[in-house]
Parts: sequence; structure tokens; C-alpha cells
Amino acid sequence: MKILVVGAGATGGYFGGRLAESGQDVTFLVRKHRAESLAKDGLVIRSPAGDVTIPSPKTVQAETLKQPFDLIIVSCKAYHLKQVIDDMAPAVGPQTMILPLLNGMRHLDELDARFGAEHVLGGQCVIAATLDPEGVVRHLNAAASLTFGERNGSRSERIERVAQAMAKVRFEPRLTMTILQDMWDKWVFLASLAGITCLMRAPIGDIVAAPGGMHAIQSLLEDCRRVAEACGHAPSDLVIQRANSVLTEQGSTLSASMMRDLEQGAPIEADHVVGDLLARGGAAGSDLSTLRLAYTNLKAYEARRAHGSKG
Repeated sequence: MKILVVGAGATGGYFGGRLAESGQDVTFLVRKHRAESLAKDGLVIRSPAGDVTIPSPKTVQAETLKQPFDLIIVSCKAYHLKQVIDDMAPAVGPQTMILPLLNGMRHLDELDARFGAEHVLGGQCVIAATLDPEGVVRHLNAAASLTFGERNGSRSERIERVAQAMAKVRFEPRLTMTILQDMWDKWVFLASLAGITCLMRAPIGDIVAAPGGMHAIQSLLEDCRRVAEACGHAPSDLVIQRANSVLTEQGSTLSASMMRDLEQGAPIEADHVVGDLLARGGAAGSDLSTLRLAYTNLKAYEARRAHGSKG
């Protein structure tokens, strides 16, 4: 299977690197400077699961991309998706599968509109990783999983081929027949985590310890749950119990990566993670006041950032 991984940063570099390590035919779609770095130093992964260096991994740049691939793994930030779609278009042939690992659901609509829903799988990943200033992919803990499946819930021949390609990797691949529900479950949790930690500019433990903090967290989680339910993807009681447990843990240092981006004055996925959830909430039958407040906070940050102010 010929696999194109869009980007070789923290997420694409890790999963693409592990696929290459296992013997799969992997090419990375990267910018010129990253291609030069990879040619010089290789793709270097430092991980509790085992370090690896892929010498001179195969790379291609958008202007020279001309051949179709069997599988394209997309792991960019949502605000880069429009450009990524244009860049990867020459790699999409009649039989190409596109496996996006973005959060939320709006990217599915955008990929469907450009390439057709028949090309687009459902997918998500769990990993804490970063790309350090030397270009090394640093995996920060033991967790690394990639979940994928047909959006119609079928166990197709092509999705079995994806599973076979991931059979020998050093991460946890998971083929599921419920990928859309899995994606909604993660979205509800992530929107709650990002919304509350960005709104309060604090990790979970500090919010829980503050007067009214527990109520604010649970109110936001309930808003997100109601939207999912109204859209036909209500999380199970167990999923909500687990989310509530993580989001209300005393002393927890957990915060969303979006909060860290915000504190650094970086771009954020406000519309994709929180705004789109709110936009789909019309049938939820409530004012979703905490979710609206979280979104207003993020958009105010983006407005300040656009005018040159930080934080």
C-alpha cells in the first residue's frame, strides 16, 4: 500500500514514522525546509515505546506531487485544511482512501465536498507529542493510538487493507465499526476541555478548586452532550461518566493544547472544535449558554490576536 502522510510534524511524523519503521511504503508531503531537514537528519522519533530514526525518508512537495496514493493520512490543524486540500489533490485517484485525524466533524464536510464522501474514512488519534526546535518528534507519554473505520459502519475490503498495513506498527491501531460515534465522543470531551481551560486560563485542578468551577465544567460538558444528542450521536452514560471524572479531578494539571496555543499567542481551532459544535446545536432545545460563552472567549482572543495583542 502506497501511503502519503500530510506533514511530518508531531502527529504525522510519529504515525507516519512508525508506519515506515514497520516496512510500509510511506511518503511525507512537506514544505521545502522540512524536506531538507529530513534529508539531512532523517525522521527522528524519541518515545517511551522505543526510539527510531528513519534515514532520508521519502518526501514530496506540493508542486511536484503528481501520482495517486492508496491512502492519504491527514493530520494538519483545522486552519490549514483548505491549503492542505489543494496541496494533496493530485494524490487523490479513483481508489484513494483519505484518513483524516482532525478533531470535530467539519473537516469531513470539507473533504467530502472536494473529493467525494466515498473517498473519506472516519478517523481519530490519541497522542501527546511535540516537534522540538531540532525537528525531533518527541512522544511525551506511553499512549499512542489511531482509530479508523468506514463511516457507514461496514467492514469493507479496503478498510481491512488499512488494518493490515498497520498490523506491525509500534502504536495501537484500532479498526472500529462505530467511528462516527467515537469521533463525536472525543469531540464532546475535547470541546469541554478546551472550552473551559481556555475560558478560565487554568488547568482543570485550578478550575475545580475555584468557587463555581465545578459547576462551570459540568455545565459546559452538559451543553456539549446535548448537542451530540440532538445530532443523533448521544454519548453513552459511561462515556459521560469518564469525561466528567477526568474534567473534575482535584489537583489535575490537565489542560487543552488549545489553551497552550492561546497563551503563546498562536492560532487556535476555535471554529472547528467549539464553534462548529455550537452551530450544530440548534436542535438541542436550550440556550447552551456556557458553550456560547466559551466560544465568545475564543473569538475575542482571535480578534485581539488579529490586532496584534497577545493572550
